Amino acid sequence: MTNLLDFFTARTDEMVRDLQALVLMESPTGDKAHVDRLSTYLGSVCEQLGAEVRVYPREAVGDLRLAVWNGSAPGQPILLLCHIDTVWPVGTLEQMPLRQENGLLFGPGVLDMKGGVVVALEAIRGLRERDELPPRPIWLFLNSDEETGSLHSRDLIHELAGQCGLVLVMEPAAEGEALKTWRKGIARYTVRTVGRAAHSGNAPEAGINAVIEAAHQALYLHSLNDLPNGTSVSVTVIHGGIATNVIPAEAALEVDVRFLKAAEAERVDRAIQGLQPVLPGAQVIVSGGIDRGPMERDAQMIRAARQAQTIARGLGLDLAEDGSGGASDGNFTAAMGIPTLDGIGAGGLGLHAAHEQVQIRTLPRRAAFVAKLLREWDMGAV
Repeated sequence: MTNLLDFFTARTDEMVRDLQALVLMESPTGDKAHVDRLSTYLGSVCEQLGAEVRVYPREAVGDLRLAVWNGSAPGQPILLLCHIDTVWPVGTLEQMPLRQENGLLFGPGVLDMKGGVVVALEAIRGLRERDELPPRPIWLFLNSDEETGSLHSRDLIHELAGQCGLVLVMEPAAEGEALKTWRKGIARYTVRTVGRAAHSGNAPEAGINAVIEAAHQALYLHSLNDLPNGTSVSVTVIHGGIATNVIPAEAALEVDVRFLKAAEAERVDRAIQGLQPVLPGAQVIVSGGIDRGPMERDAQMIRAARQAQTIARGLGLDLAEDGSGGASDGNFTAAMGIPTLDGIGAGGLGLHAAHEQVQIRTLPRRAAFVAKLLREWDMGAV
């Protein structure tokens, strides 16, 4: 029998056709009908591949689905963590048509992360065709709201991941098909400042300027940055005032925080939650908090990466490590202490951009890699 890489390389055209079909089914996070259409289709594909498919209905977003192979087999499952929602509204295909040229496939959602979904399904399909599907539980989760923070799915992700011994996040590979062994965590805050309105000409001294208070807070927030250690605190939006002749009574700042270490998240969170007004009589009201902890490159992550790299070398693939300033659902599972490898999906460029593309040659390479991970992963080595 041919080796895994040759086997999947021979199936490249089929993988491209499968990916084209998914891209043509537009699935923006906020459009439940369109996401459900794609989720139902993929659930049917999984059933055709021998899976038991469980549906978790949701009202505000698309229904969630879990496909299970070898559900009664002993041992902890391996979880293939996918999402099928995209940032692109319905109709984007008219401005960003699906096209293939020079070894690249372009289209909305092609890389983030429908390419990863195809890789995961193809790995399982190939192992079944070769009669090499390992006698261990394999779970594939189809999330429907990752692009908006997984607010309706994170509890289920925690529940499922807590039963697993390995999570493979099918997000796009890093540059050069590298593994993602770290991701920054995210915290978001709204800082409201409250003062007192007054006429700016007749009695400015009677007012308490909420915009000035907000400016003081913005400067303090900026001082919390520790860029050399991977912590950024960015005031990204400011609102305030109602007219040019009125001392503003209210203002608000939107704050985005990114961090590599959980300790940094806690440091910044304490500082922001403890903000105090500068102007006499002003008030500062903080809402928000830590959204996703970081995926840290800790000792467990290093062991997992080393094992994955060893398995990849068996295919002739030399995979480096990299990371991302953006978060994924892998942040949730890594923060739980579950061995998590991210960036397992297709390679390409242009996340959330008009030139979003998949490098077609990476599809069979990643499918072979995932198949070999499923077949050879040693839970005890991590």
